[in-house]
Amino acid sequence: MPARFVTRRQVAEGLNIIMAQCYALIHRGELRAAKIGRRGDYRIGRNDLEAYIERTYAETKRWIAEHPFSESDGSED
Repeated sequence: MPARFVTRRQVAEGLNIIMAQCYALIHRGELRAAKIGRRGDYRIGRNDLEAYIERTYAETKRWIAEHPFSESDGSED
C-alpha cells in the first residue's frame, strides 16, 4: 500500500522546484499540508498534491486563453 503522505522534499523533487518554493506554496495556502510530530515536519497528502497540480493545469489553461500567442513582433504601428 503506498504511503498516504509525502514529504516536502518529495514534493519539491516531484515538481522540480527547490524546497523553499515548496515551503512558500504551503505557507501561501496554495498547497495543503499537515504539521506532523513535535518538530512540525510537513506532510502533504497525495490527493492534495494531485489537486494542486490539477489547479495549476487549469490556471495555466486560463492564462493561455487570456494571453493568446501572436506571431507579430509588436512593431506594427
